[in-house]
Amino acid sequence: MQTSFTVEQRADPDIRDAENILRACVHCGFCTATCPTYTLLGDELDSPRGRIYLIKDMLENDKAASPVVVKHIDRCLSCLSCMTTCPSGVHYQHLVDHGRRHIEKTYTRPAAERTLRWFLGQVLSNPPLFRWAFVGTRAVRRLAALMPGRLRSLVDVMPDRLPPKSSLDGRRVFPAEGKTRARTALLTGCVQRVLNPAINDATVRLLTRHGVEVVVAEGAGCCGALLHHLGEPEPSNRQARQNIEAWWKQTTDGGGAGLDAIIVNTSGCGTQIKDMGFHFRNDADWAGKAAAVSELARDVTEFLAEIGLQEPVRPTGHTITYHSACSMQHGQKITAQPIALLSAAGFTVKTAKESHLCCGSAGVYNLLQPQLARRLRDRKAANLERTGAQAIATGNIGCMTQLAGATAIPIVHTVELLDWATGGPQPPALAGLESVTFRQ
Repeated sequence: MQTSFTVEQRADPDIRDAENILRACVHCGFCTATCPTYTLLGDELDSPRGRIYLIKDMLENDKAASPVVVKHIDRCLSCLSCMTTCPSGVHYQHLVDHGRRHIEKTYTRPAAERTLRWFLGQVLSNPPLFRWAFVGTRAVRRLAALMPGRLRSLVDVMPDRLPPKSSLDGRRVFPAEGKTRARTALLTGCVQRVLNPAINDATVRLLTRHGVEVVVAEGAGCCGALLHHLGEPEPSNRQARQNIEAWWKQTTDGGGAGLDAIIVNTSGCGTQIKDMGFHFRNDADWAGKAAAVSELARDVTEFLAEIGLQEPVRPTGHTITYHSACSMQHGQKITAQPIALLSAAGFTVKTAKESHLCCGSAGVYNLLQPQLARRLRDRKAANLERTGAQAIATGNIGCMTQLAGATAIPIVHTVELLDWATGGPQPPALAGLESVTFRQ
């Protein structure tokens, strides 16, 4: 793709990167075939290629975002399916991130939308505030039918009740069982810690059972992904710096005992952390530390595949459909490892039709674009149900919450199943699941 940025514009490193991305695009349109919004709407401007043209025009001419641009960029899920499809290696992720930042700088949203986005950015990334917000949504749940669409969606995705806090909260070090094979830091997250603390509990049990010491670094918190995707780089980067510094202190270069990996069990967070090196590439004070953190980041299934899974002690024989979150398969390119681990743990693993398409969660997309998100959710749930599986496994809390509103099939985190098969307790979501004869 030809570009016409000026010499003055190219002095901005972000513009230089955007230009390189734009020039890689050859207009082939392969991306349209796998884009969820284009699949639903059939509008060129709701495809990656169309959005690339919109962003190019906006940046080249250095003009404020128009309502048309905002409409179509906001409809993008940032699922990154287009990057998996693209034969030319167009890094759409960084380009659309740039577009979102430009929108927030140059476009004034309606007051109600600004308030909702502020609420989501401030509350969901803060577990104590999120718990208080949950109390508030429970109080108004009976009035949900009378609420505007976005507020109704916020109430709808909230569970009927929150689980109790993890018994592991407050502990900083979890020693390995037996001989220590590795030392890791665990990102405990924000939304997941409130909605489903059992995932972190299962992660700690599974890793320590495999001889891995787990550290929860003091000062680490929200990864910054939520604010980043809202086009708010400064508060997002503040959260990222807190994590980088907390984890850096655990490395030998930072004066700590050393880390073999930073374990992430929410794939959306994993994609964000693995990209921190890029986010801070032009910051002399943070570039080195950020790049080191990105190199250490591992999804929990990625790390387990590297060290090897123990033989299962209770091979259940259950049939599981694996739902690969977009941030897992497209953002991190992790596809085979979770399926291989589940199979090794004794489960019969299936995948659904259109497994490349997003479920509509996409961070807070289901709250900002509820109608499109609901259509994608129902389409995904129908495909998952057609597999006839007894449970659905995935590696992202957003997908779990989104899909729970469209299917009665139990939904669990992959790590909960691996923990169960190798000696941990049965996942709470499977408490009523019919038992299956153990394999011999």
